[in-house]
Amino acid sequence: MSDTDDRPGAPLAADPALARNPQPTYRSLVETTPAFRMDGVGVVAASRAAADAVLRHPDIFSSNMSAIDLKTRRPLIPMSIDPPAHRKYRKLLDPLFAPQRMNLLEDPVTRLANELIDGFIEDDEVDFAARFSVPLPSQVFLTMLGLPLGELPRFLEMKDGIIRPQVVVGQPLGHPDTDRHQQAMADSIYAYFEKLLDERADIRRDDLLGRFLDAEVEGERLTRDEIVDIGFQLLIAGLDTVTAALDCSFGYLAHHPDHRRQIVEHPESIPSVIEELLRWETPVMAVVRVATREGELGDCPIHAGDQVLALIGAANLDDDDCPDADELRWDREANRHLAFGGGIHRCLGSHLARLELRVALREWHRRIPEYSVSPGVDLHYSPGIRSVDTFPMLLGPRPERPEERK
Repeated sequence: MSDTDDRPGAPLAADPALARNPQPTYRSLVETTPAFRMDGVGVVAASRAAADAVLRHPDIFSSNMSAIDLKTRRPLIPMSIDPPAHRKYRKLLDPLFAPQRMNLLEDPVTRLANELIDGFIEDDEVDFAARFSVPLPSQVFLTMLGLPLGELPRFLEMKDGIIRPQVVVGQPLGHPDTDRHQQAMADSIYAYFEKLLDERADIRRDDLLGRFLDAEVEGERLTRDEIVDIGFQLLIAGLDTVTAALDCSFGYLAHHPDHRRQIVEHPESIPSVIEELLRWETPVMAVVRVATREGELGDCPIHAGDQVLALIGAANLDDDDCPDADELRWDREANRHLAFGGGIHRCLGSHLARLELRVALREWHRRIPEYSVSPGVDLHYSPGIRSVDTFPMLLGPRPERPEERK
């Protein structure tokens, strides 16, 4: 493979057309160029083997702050921390996000989902993004932190300002106005969590923040800065990604009524449905690392300091790991997808995300078994993290098309 690649559609993770319908391109890359260098991106690992190599060798492919610039003061915990320090933080955080603890949230998450649905179930049309996929993960996060749901607008402002400042400002990334806004939002996130810690200094509650304040690893408690950095990480990683997973999942189901009816008729299949939708849609298209030394990825040379993109959406469509990967099937018995990443930096909140998705699909299809994308609407997914700004949805049976009335 040559050192550069100027194929149409580059750069991959920033291409709106690719975000809208990525599967054909993913399959083509896996079959033809499993690892390659792309101008303006760096090295792209498309096959499952190449993506695994990037994700599972943090000594070669680092997650430090140089991998992605979010205008942070310090490395985010645990996303931007490499071994051996990473092990300390995961040892503390993993039990707080373990499946058994996340399952305790099922009733509150179910209540939040149904309260949202109550607000529009009598309507003929709803913006699924504004009324459900955006507020639900943020409300869950506010509940976990013991904060009032009235904080939702502020959380969404901070989240969007740090993750997609170019959309908020209307200028491209790198533009001075965009940089200033993103920096202001980063500063506001630090200020928010620092103020919250001040308010909780002498008060302990049975919530996530209280557990951070009391948690110990190897006889040491988290410092104030460490708790703030964890909160920053959870805000940007735990809200947008679940929203994107909901957008991608319901976007697919709204266009595929046969698959949707299987969920309605067999709700016990929802856990496997979620895994297959995560594999097929892969809401987070790629994760970024930085090469620490010279080497090769497949036949592609790697240079120290290179940005390396593990294109996990493509890796999830690799037949070498998943037989018939170009087919979406609810009955897969083994599903080793990379939608939550892999290796030591595998998503801390994966069990929480699965819970939210499970409750959302169960409660929605129990109460709204029929829905479709509003006529004449094309869903436009953002690149990188595949969410939509608006999702006009008709509730109830899909209207007949003129040709279907004949």
